[in-house]
Amino acid sequence: MNAVTEGPLRVVIADDQGLVRTGFRMILTAAGIEVVAEASDGEEAVAAVRRTRPDIVLMDIRMPGLDGLEATRRILGGAPDDPRVLILTTFDLDRYVYAALAAGASGFLLKDVTPEYLVAAVRLVRSGDALLAPAITRRLVERFAASPAGASTVHRDLAALTPRESEVLRHLAGGLSNAELAAALGVSEATVKTHVTRILSKLGLRDRAQAVVAAYECGLVTPGSARPH
Repeated sequence: MNAVTEGPLRVVIADDQGLVRTGFRMILTAAGIEVVAEASDGEEAVAAVRRTRPDIVLMDIRMPGLDGLEATRRILGGAPDDPRVLILTTFDLDRYVYAALAAGASGFLLKDVTPEYLVAAVRLVRSGDALLAPAITRRLVERFAASPAGASTVHRDLAALTPRESEVLRHLAGGLSNAELAAALGVSEATVKTHVTRILSKLGLRDRAQAVVAAYECGLVTPGSARPH
């Protein structure tokens, strides 16, 4: 994500449906969020990001030609000023959404999202957090983490984590919020945030979305089980 979070929030909207782009632009503009470019396919999205350097990309996962998954991979090269990518989809349990999370996307939105939630989501992700509906994300990862079609780029050595950090990561994968984590571990939310920050740094992950994927793919949590083991 861009290191600077002051000033107007700048967004690129990538979707092959003009009505979707127009509707999202109107909603975001009315909220004081600047839409700096639109794209109708992945190639246009990559070019628009390189040209405008936005904070956030709203990326349709299924587009003709270069799809949103490959566009996300090209956009998120690991640079400090990479934008955050929010995936747009009509299906919450979609293997392409899973692969996009593994590639570094910061969350996903269903296209029938309310205007208020769209604005809140963009602002949340700009602040550096991941947009996760924990139960949905966990089901998404459980469905695809063990399947060849769900193969991803997240492969991490968890040996760098302390026992407490491993415990925190297991709870993250179980869908616990910071408040729930704090209660479960008997610590403050500030301490939980510190643990999460250290986990992301040690494993080279962008945010909580990738942390959930990593926990499953590294075997810390078992796909098909709703609870950490």
